Amino acid sequence: MRAVFGIVLVVGVALAGGAVMMVKNRISAYQNALAHERATRVENIQTVEVFVATQPLKYGERLLPDAVRAVRWPQESLPEGTFQTVEALFPPDRPEDKRVVLREMEIGEPILAVKVTKPGEEAGLTSRLERGMRAFAIKVDVSSGVSGFLRPGDRVDVYWTGDMVNSQGVRQGEVTRLIQTNIELIAIDQRAGNVDGAVIARTVTVSVKPVQVAALAQAQSSGRLSLALVGAEDDTIAAVVEVDQRKLLGVAEYEAPIATKEEKVCTIRNRRGAEVVEIPIPCTN
Repeated sequence: MRAVFGIVLVVGVALAGGAVMMVKNRISAYQNALAHERATRVENIQTVEVFVATQPLKYGERLLPDAVRAVRWPQESLPEGTFQTVEALFPPDRPEDKRVVLREMEIGEPILAVKVTKPGEEAGLTSRLERGMRAFAIKVDVSSGVSGFLRPGDRVDVYWTGDMVNSQGVRQGEVTRLIQTNIELIAIDQRAGNVDGAVIARTVTVSVKPVQVAALAQAQSSGRLSLALVGAEDDTIAAVVEVDQRKLLGVAEYEAPIATKEEKVCTIRNRRGAEVVEIPIPCTN
């Protein structure tokens, strides 16, 4: 009996060991297959080397070699105009000619040809104008220019103040009216880049459509322009605004009573004894 028990125990241990080895081999085979699939999948994604920013880059800043680094980028999602070699981004034959940043870039953003100038080229104002837009300068001072807190990239509403004249040429008093809304500033005085601190500007340059240029030019020549700064996350559009002196003071407009024309009555008199009778008749004149 003991011999049978011993044989059964040995067979059981052998079977258990075999099962453990079988499971271990299965797990090892699964892990190897998974690692092979991952390696194959990585190899199938083709990448290329491109240069990205290593720090925030601002408009007008010169692009230096220590501000970029090379990374591997999936070729399928490669943006147009990337730089894939150091020689292409920083030509060795012109080491003194640096590129200038035209558009702000954040850390890890690819350096694109449309975001920087050619080597040695300066960043002009035209690089900030979108297709179909024009640059127009508006004269401002400390009161009309929001006390010097305007920056390139801000958006403003433009108000016109001047004398209103009706179609007969009669002056109807001074009025302030909102004429343009949410227009973008692209330069303060002669600076299109970042402005440090509060600067009392003499002119601001805005990006507007040609028809807006005509409206602003007419408004600037016929009255005074004032700017109102729009919030960075404000996407509302201001409604029509017009205020004159009566609205400002809350004075109701006085309407003169309309004079009514009295109807003329013609009569003839007839005497009947001691009595005089008046008879109405149509007026002939």
